Amino acid sequence: MWTALVLICSVTTTTDLQACTRSNATMVMRMPAEFGNPATCFMHGQAYLAQTSIGLELADNERVKVFCVRSETIDGSVGAQPNVRSDVAGDDR
Repeated sequence: MWTALVLICSVTTTTDLQACTRSNATMVMRMPAEFGNPATCFMHGQAYLAQTSIGLELADNERVKVFCVRSETIDGSVGAQPNVRSDVAGDDR
């Protein structure tokens, strides 16, 4: 199974997005779901960020990096659990 990690990095500390890692990111979020393949994981990771207060309030100097890792390779305590908004356009809840 695959889990999405979403990194928020500042361009003032990491000018190259490829250099953005869990150790230099200003925020690390682990999506609270698992997926059967990396492509699905990546797409859901992007959508998850878009529904959070963090995704809606990104600063001009912040960049996002989404990547998927095997669920068993990361600690369950990684990352923040942001507030997911239910009033985002397209949300049918």
